[in-house]
Amino acid sequence: MTDEPEILARIQSGLGRITLNRPKAIHALNKGMCDAMIAALLAWKDDPAVKSVLIDHAGERGFCAGGDIRMIAKSGAGDASEAKAFFHAEYRLNHLLFEYPKPVTALVDGIVMGGGVGISEPAEVRIATERTTYAMPETGIGLFPDVGGGWFLPRLPGFVGTWLALTGARLKAADTVFLGIHTHYLPTDALEAFRAILAADPAHPADVADGLEADAGEPPIEAHLPAIERLFGHDTLEEIFAALEADGSDWANAQLAILKTKSPQSMKVSLRQLRTGAKLDSFADNMAMEYRLGGRVVRTHDFQEGVRAVIVDKDNAPKWSPADIEGVTDQTLDALFAPLPADEEWTPLPQLA
Repeated sequence: MTDEPEILARIQSGLGRITLNRPKAIHALNKGMCDAMIAALLAWKDDPAVKSVLIDHAGERGFCAGGDIRMIAKSGAGDASEAKAFFHAEYRLNHLLFEYPKPVTALVDGIVMGGGVGISEPAEVRIATERTTYAMPETGIGLFPDVGGGWFLPRLPGFVGTWLALTGARLKAADTVFLGIHTHYLPTDALEAFRAILAADPAHPADVADGLEADAGEPPIEAHLPAIERLFGHDTLEEIFAALEADGSDWANAQLAILKTKSPQSMKVSLRQLRTGAKLDSFADNMAMEYRLGGRVVRTHDFQEGVRAVIVDKDNAPKWSPADIEGVTDQTLDALFAPLPADEEWTPLPQLA
């Protein structure tokens, strides 16, 4: 008996459908899945029979929990070649979706984190449901919010992206739709109707979503936007910590307590990533930056230790090194962000270069 493919790609009624099909792992992405999605998207790109693309998932546990972190950590403990090959393919997929000439819809029903954000955020239509939980939790495992986080997060209102990147905060649909992370809210019992109407009118997914859209409710984040603007708008982590300590409100104290559990190196990498990404002119330039970081960060103590503590041993007691933010120097950051040799740099797919 053959195993089911981890990506189901087919054309139905003028709709290119990509279904993530690794439900036991909450569709955590691996290189084979990225390669399969790239192949389907390239085949459909100039096919007049395909009017738009729909990305969804099998099962009910979630859309996509991220990348295959265990594989990445195992590779990073060696020469990181397998991790870098995965990042190269994954980032090419992210960029292909960002530049795709036809409308793409992502049904973000359930958990969407890390790599799942990377394949949904570039979509024109991004539908959240009452089951949606969105987060970029990478600083908790010694990583950084990659897959385009350096581009998308600083382009959210104010400094919400900085707060999300540093704290790994989890948001529900009321907040994600309010912030523009997702474009529409549909209850899960409306998704079949959405698919049916989309099959009848595959060229205009935004119109279909507009017609079925429901109210996601009041966004809890709205009340905290002024504080986020005031406290997370600084360009150094030391200033952010000082601002939170000086503020002294319950909310600020809670954020500070969360930050003190995260990898100091990861937080500094993420802050520079977002501040740099905010100034870049192209998504491809951002992905090149993140690829340089990815291949290096996975080999660091903090990533290996974060995966051990959170995913392998599950003791949730990582020993970060350096243990405090003052110990992470600009020289360390400069080395992580430095350009690669020309023949090792990330490049877009040849069809998009």
